[in-house]
Amino acid sequence: MTVHHLNQLLLACSLVLLVAVAAVRISSRSGLPSLLVYLGIGIGMGADGIGHIRFDNAELTQIIGYAALVVILAEGGLGTKWKEIKPVLPSACALALLGVATSVAVTAAGAHYLVGLDWRPALIIGAVVSSTDAAAVFSVLRRIPLPARVKGTLEAESGFNDAPVVILVVAFSTTGPVEHWYTLVGEIALELAIGAAVGLAVGWLGSSTLKHVALPASGLYPIAVMAIAVTAYAAGALAHGSGFLAVYLAAMLLGNAKLPHWPATRGFAEGLGWIAQIGMFVLLGLLVTPHELGDDIVPALLIGLVLTMVARPLSVVVSLLPFRVPWPEQALMSWAGLRGAVPIILATIPMVNGVDTTHRIFNIVFVLVVVYTLVQGPTLPWLAGRLRLGEPQEAADLGIESAPLERLRGHLLSVAIPEGSLMHGVEINELRLPAGSAVTLVVRDGKSFVPLPTTVLRRGDELLVVTTDPVREAAERRLRAVGRGGKLADWLGADGPGEGRHGRGR
Repeated sequence: MTVHHLNQLLLACSLVLLVAVAAVRISSRSGLPSLLVYLGIGIGMGADGIGHIRFDNAELTQIIGYAALVVILAEGGLGTKWKEIKPVLPSACALALLGVATSVAVTAAGAHYLVGLDWRPALIIGAVVSSTDAAAVFSVLRRIPLPARVKGTLEAESGFNDAPVVILVVAFSTTGPVEHWYTLVGEIALELAIGAAVGLAVGWLGSSTLKHVALPASGLYPIAVMAIAVTAYAAGALAHGSGFLAVYLAAMLLGNAKLPHWPATRGFAEGLGWIAQIGMFVLLGLLVTPHELGDDIVPALLIGLVLTMVARPLSVVVSLLPFRVPWPEQALMSWAGLRGAVPIILATIPMVNGVDTTHRIFNIVFVLVVVYTLVQGPTLPWLAGRLRLGEPQEAADLGIESAPLERLRGHLLSVAIPEGSLMHGVEINELRLPAGSAVTLVVRDGKSFVPLPTTVLRRGDELLVVTTDPVREAAERRLRAVGRGGKLADWLGADGPGEGRHGRGR
């Protein structure tokens, strides 16, 4: 490749990224998942579009798709709040295991009896579309004020169910007879156990190390966090476990560990997640050939109808039966089984393995995902409203960034008071920070000053809080509690409404 060709490639990539970033604004304002916008960009660049680029390398697409999925799962895990998913962990695991099995069986039966596919391609399609897409779920649900139980269950499910589905698709796509069901169950259980153990171990070691090590530059913390998450995936896969489960669990531990420079790390991860989504969706759009989709539209709609109206609701009911989840929440979870790029990526596995009718499988999955994502994503807020599951917005949480002062055995906390925070109107002495911590500087309207004990805090203020190492976490908890409960935080407990000693059972 010459320098001229390299310049052309860089120009093309930068233009695609600029268009895709602009498309984020369109998707966020219209309510459409960004998946559709990026797929459209890829199709427009492809053989049937204005770019006339011919791309048919399914193996490369699969490799890049796996890499992008690792980044997306890491970003999703970093943003998952443990306090939200801890109460719903059993139900999320049931959805990711029993729910997947139910969905695969029902969807495969529909593909076999309604569309006339042989059992092998029917099982492949059933497995491929039974995984909810982490990128679609994270991007759509985090814009809707849903109850914590519903949101936590759906986010955890999307992070967990990729692992068993990948195992099933690989098993169904191998040449020769499909393994007995009990063999598959044992293999899935073993891989999930190994992946979970590796992910938890890597996440705990990584978070413990980063908490007590002062890196020479703040920009190294985001890189270190993402490197630890990717290490979890690689270690899990090399140990013959589920790398996808490992990366999600490791990232979740890192995201809940209150690491130094966390806002910068979170922003870096979100940026990488967007780049991964853009690259993955554009590449999938390039891989599809629109003029070949005509014969597979009706079969895709029929299979999607079985999946959406029968398989997904049945899998939710069966999985959540022991947990006594209210029917409105089950209805919303049934409709919120969003599919995205993950099923399309998984549809490349039989293509790489040389399974018969692979192009038809890919086309059916592609049409199904696009059509039903177009239907489900924008209608979720409406359905949540009809089911009366919308939640009032909580007081905005504080943005706290911690920088370790290694030689001084202390930490410098940078606290931003956002709009909606109940810290507005609180005096410095009413913060009642633990001994060993103090507010040393306030920045307001671009001007900094040393506050007095009677200084009243305002929205938009930035505070510098110096704290010793032993009381850092207590100081952060206290600041967040005041941000949520205001002057009443003493009565609501250390963690704010509903969490502390006086707030329980209110």
